[in-house]
Amino acid sequence: MTAPEIVERALSSRSLDGMTVICQENSQTNLRWAANTLTTNGVMRSCDVTVIAMQDRADGVSVGVASASVAELDDVTDVVKRAEDAARSADKAPDSADLIAGNADSNFGDAPDETSPIVFEEFAPALGRWFAEAQRDDIELFGYAEHSLTTTYLGNSAGLRRRYVQPAGRIEVTGKSASRTRSTWAGRATRDFRDIVVPDLADDVRTRLGWAAKTVSVDPGHYTVILPPTAVADLLVYQYGSSSARDAAEGRTVFSKPGGGTRLGERLSDAELTLFSDPNYPGMQCLPFVVSHASDASESVFDNGMELSRTNWIDNGKLAALAQTRYSAALTGGNLTPLTDNIGLEMSSGGGSLHDVIARTERGLLLTTLWYIREVDPQTLLLTGLTRDGVYLVENGAVTAAVNNFRFNESPVDLLSRVVDDGAPEVALPREWSDFFTRAAMPPLVVRDFNMSTVSQAS
Repeated sequence: MTAPEIVERALSSRSLDGMTVICQENSQTNLRWAANTLTTNGVMRSCDVTVIAMQDRADGVSVGVASASVAELDDVTDVVKRAEDAARSADKAPDSADLIAGNADSNFGDAPDETSPIVFEEFAPALGRWFAEAQRDDIELFGYAEHSLTTTYLGNSAGLRRRYVQPAGRIEVTGKSASRTRSTWAGRATRDFRDIVVPDLADDVRTRLGWAAKTVSVDPGHYTVILPPTAVADLLVYQYGSSSARDAAEGRTVFSKPGGGTRLGERLSDAELTLFSDPNYPGMQCLPFVVSHASDASESVFDNGMELSRTNWIDNGKLAALAQTRYSAALTGGNLTPLTDNIGLEMSSGGGSLHDVIARTERGLLLTTLWYIREVDPQTLLLTGLTRDGVYLVENGAVTAAVNNFRFNESPVDLLSRVVDDGAPEVALPREWSDFFTRAAMPPLVVRDFNMSTVSQAS
């Protein structure tokens, strides 16, 4: 049983008017370690199928969706039946549109790509050397490395056949002092582990644990804060997920205009910053066509297979686009700008590395990561969360001590209006969202008046 056969079997067994089939073959391998020792490794494979059935009705089109992990071709027939039964009993779909037509990609019939532990052939020995160094330095390392290849096959009853292979990898390391009184984190996103420089990770962990040798207490308040790329990514991924044009037009989000409509065209920041998505961006290439398993305010199953290109969501500080399907674009009168599975931020000012940004900062707090981020108010996109694994005091361009953790209350949209310095963008791993969104390119940012609302006991 091959993925192309699954797609064709589903389409050939349909009894209703239209159908889209998404088959995703996932191949994954991973390593885990604790206390400077590898603990487990594994290899996994899965095949997941989503069938989207459409039934023409006098008043429009109804849709039914069914998904399952499949092992045999006969399983596909059951998924089709469940999707079509759901379509027959569903109400009219408000977002109905013609399916995206087209031909077959030349490689559509190819077998799915597979990863294996070979992807770690250079990384694993370097990790072993790091374990030995950490042991000598009285540091304990805990972490996880994962690599996957997801091959997506998409076909519909209008003749379209698409195939795309998505590589994804990440490494997350928590370093602790032998006494377990100090802790820090380092993480990287990668496509193939060939760009993971283990000595650089080791330097980051060793340096941050060294910074924490001296600690001081700091009260809650508004501070100039240095956000590393991973923290910037965590905040802006949340903003990106809240960028539905339809929700904004209906007055439900931070991008809603008082009195009606959206804030498109409004200046969000005086800084010349551009927030974008681009399926061809080096280091975070992603699906170049829409893959949607269900319709909501930001996505439509009828848009499956639509080509994606670069979209500037914020252009030189102005809100330039919101997430639009064909349906929502018709409702709001906006441009068709579907979501893409990556996000980046570019600026035209400071430049340099995180260490360069620190050296330019007279006084502030340097964060490591954010976690447990939750929405407080959708109208302002006010978020709350905690700092984690290291907050450091910066004085006269140098880190002088570690300070206590905080709970913060901030809106990423408002935060962009308070950027006072930035570094060069780099591919970054969003720690909070690393289970499902790993493609981000962010600069470190210096932000004034960041609201540390209370002291946190988190470590």
